[in-house]
Amino acid sequence: MSGTQDVIGGLDLSADDYVIKQSLVRSKYAVTDGDGNPVLKGKKKRFKIKEEFPFTNPQGDVVFRIKARNILDVAGNYELVDEESGEPFAVIEKEYTLFKHVYNIRDPDGRMLARIESESAVVMALKSFSDIVSILPHSYSITGPDGEHIGSISERLSLRDIFDVHVGDTGDAPREAIVAAAITIDALEED
Repeated sequence: MSGTQDVIGGLDLSADDYVIKQSLVRSKYAVTDGDGNPVLKGKKKRFKIKEEFPFTNPQGDVVFRIKARNILDVAGNYELVDEESGEPFAVIEKEYTLFKHVYNIRDPDGRMLARIESESAVVMALKSFSDIVSILPHSYSITGPDGEHIGSISERLSLRDIFDVHVGDTGDAPREAIVAAAITIDALEED
C-alpha cells in the first residue's frame, strides 16, 4: 500500500474497508473495520457557534477533531486536526453545486489529496427537498488528485445511516487523511 504514513497520532487506518453506523437518536457515529473491529466513535455536538466535534478511539481517547474554519461556517470548510499534535492534517472544502454534493480533500498547504462526490444527482436532489426520501441510499465516489478512482462510500438501505467505505491505493497521498475525511462526510452531511 502506498501513502501509508502515520498522519493521525496512534490511529491505524490502514484497512481498505470500514463501516460507519449512525445512532438512531443523536448524531453519534461508530466506525468499525471490515472485520467488525471497533476503530472510532464520534459525537456531534448540536448548537455550537463554531462547529467542532471529536472522534475517539475504542478506549475513549480523542484522536482527531473536525473543526469549522470559521464561526457559522457557511462555506463548508473544515479542518481535521490531530489531537496528539494539535495540527491539522487535512482540510475538507465543500464545493457548492446545484444537486451533487462535492468535497475536496486537501492537505493543510492546499495540495489536492482527493475528491469525494455524490454519484446520483437525482437522489441528492430528492433528499434536499424532502425528509420522506431520506431513507433512499446514496453513494459517493472517491477520486485521487489526477481523477483516478481510489474508493467509494455506499449507504445501505436502512432506517439509520449505515455506510460502507472502501479506500484502495491512494498513491503518495496520506491514506489516513483520505480515510478520516471519508468517514466524516456523513456527519457533515447530516442527512
